[in-house]
Amino acid sequence: MRTQYGLSLYSAEFKNMKWKEFKALISGLDSETPLGRIVQIRSEDDPQMLEHFSSGQHRIRNEWRLRLSKEKNQDELNQVLEQMKQAFIEMAE
Repeated sequence: MRTQYGLSLYSAEFKNMKWKEFKALISGLDSETPLGRIVQIRSEDDPQMLEHFSSGQHRIRNEWRLRLSKEKNQDELNQVLEQMKQAFIEMAE
């Protein structure tokens, strides 16, 4: 945030910032900033670009994709459990 906007995450201005404004700043980060670069690495799907990734870039991308897959699996599990709960409730009525 400091690189592009000159904002410190610890500044009073940042602490009083509304969530909507924060999201807008994050979404506007340039790929030349550290956080913007991480976002770019995590979202890259072009096979030609992936061929040129360093081992560190592949690690960042793979860790992110693993995390997303775990979250998705947990969401699916929660949905199945909720369906089962509803089925038991209906059987008890």
